[in-house]
Amino acid sequence: MFDSFPNGVSERLDRPKYHEEFYRAFESGIEYFRKIERGQHFQEPGFASHDAFAAGDWDRALTLVEEKREAYGQQFRKAADLGVEQRRVRVVEFPVTPYVQWEMHVLRLRVELGESIRVLDARRIEDIEKANPVPEVVILGASVMYGVCYDADGNAAGANRFSDPALIAETISGFDALYERAESFHTFFDREIKPLPAPRVGG
Repeated sequence: MFDSFPNGVSERLDRPKYHEEFYRAFESGIEYFRKIERGQHFQEPGFASHDAFAAGDWDRALTLVEEKREAYGQQFRKAADLGVEQRRVRVVEFPVTPYVQWEMHVLRLRVELGESIRVLDARRIEDIEKANPVPEVVILGASVMYGVCYDADGNAAGANRFSDPALIAETISGFDALYERAESFHTFFDREIKPLPAPRVGG
């Protein structure tokens, strides 16, 4: 599973070019969007809730998640109008990192608004990750996918674009297998995230 991905031929795109291509592809008549999130530490400067989280104000970070409701709602309504089915797998390591704990509250809002997200305990894919971790990847239909790139601090830094149909088909198959192994977002959230105390950030 994902055996060919590390050696796939790709073109590197900077962040603005990736975003430009992503939205163009998303609106091009694709039938589905698939995303695997594997990293456990990212930075999202400019996202008010994340900024509050990074500053150590957990209560404010959770309150500010709600500010995304309208923007996310518009995204999902647009996807529905375009006929794009959206699915995501979020891989989570234990102990849960502060970033993932925060992000899960953001994802809970996205699920509430209609995104199909399942969560996968990283310990359940140790057999798959013997050689490499599963890819941080976005798949837009059967014709293009992007390996999302980050700098050393976890800031988004563009993506590698893949267009080989055989590689995309293999990656879609891998995504589907992970999605089947994963569990309901709400089941995972209620069991593993809801009981956690506020995370300690920094220091």
